Formats: sequence, structure tokens, C-alpha cells
Amino acid sequence: MSVQESALPRQGIEGLYAEHHGWLRGWLRSRLGNAFDAADLAHDTYLRILSSGRMPEPQQSRQHLAQIAKGLVIDLYRRRQIEAAYLEALARLPQPLAPSAEDCALAVQALIDIDAVLNGLPPKAREALLLRKLDGMSYRDIAARLRVSVSSVEKYVATALLACCQAQLALPRD
Repeated sequence: MSVQESALPRQGIEGLYAEHHGWLRGWLRSRLGNAFDAADLAHDTYLRILSSGRMPEPQQSRQHLAQIAKGLVIDLYRRRQIEAAYLEALARLPQPLAPSAEDCALAVQALIDIDAVLNGLPPKAREALLLRKLDGMSYRDIAARLRVSVSSVEKYVATALLACCQAQLALPRD
């Protein structure tokens, strides 16, 4: 997909929006079965283009919009899965231990952020980190399970921890 590297001309984004917004909303509505989510994701698609500062070539417009929108649909479904799992776990807690609505929203956002970092890792690095931190497995056991050397497991875990630290440092400070 060819994308212009120049800054977005104001007229360009307006033209892109005018020409393709209805199509994009309909395309999203057919995939989501929900006009409200479709409208939100169509809006977010154009925001992504604005924030990138790059316009698609005219002949690539719909393909470019669809590619961005597909990623946003995946993000929406992942977010809903994470939120549903968290709420299901909360439902098992006794009422006095249940967190406030604000704390729930913060926890869900933190889980989504962690999920994004983990999904950005190479598969073996992600698996090694999860086996080490969640299952408490030794590096030797992880190496056997992944069929790699112990030094590879050390590198995988280090890579994953570095990515987590970088993500933490990138968070806005209050």
C-alpha cells in the first residue's frame, strides 16, 4: 500500500471523509452488527489517519481505511474479551471485596495495556515470560517445554521484561 509521506492537507482528509465515510460505516456495521460501534470505529479510523499525518493514495483509500478499521475491530473484540473475563472474575468475589466502578475501569485498562505489550512480543518471548511469572516454572523447565536452550529462555524473558519496562516508562505521569 502506497502512502504519501507529506503532512495531511486539510482538503485531503475532508475529501477522504466525504467520499468514503458512508462506505466505511456500512462496511463496519456489516462486520459488527451494530451501528453505534460502527460509527465509533469509523471515527477512530479517521483519527488514526489524522494522527499519522499520512494520506493514502486515492486508488488505495478504501483498502487503507479497511486495513485500519480491521485493526480497530480486533482491538474492540480483545478489549471486550478482557473486560468480560475481568468482570467474570469479579463476580466470584464476595460483595465487600468488590472494587469500585472507577477501580474496575482502571484495572480493565491496565489489563488491556498489558495484553497489548504481551501481544507485541515474539511468541516464544511471551510464552517464556508467562510460564516464568504466572506458572513459576524454572528456566530449565521452560527450555524443555519450548525445546530451546536455557540461554535462549533467559534472552526471551529479558526481552519480554524489557518491553514491559519500556511500556511502563511510556505511561503518562499524573
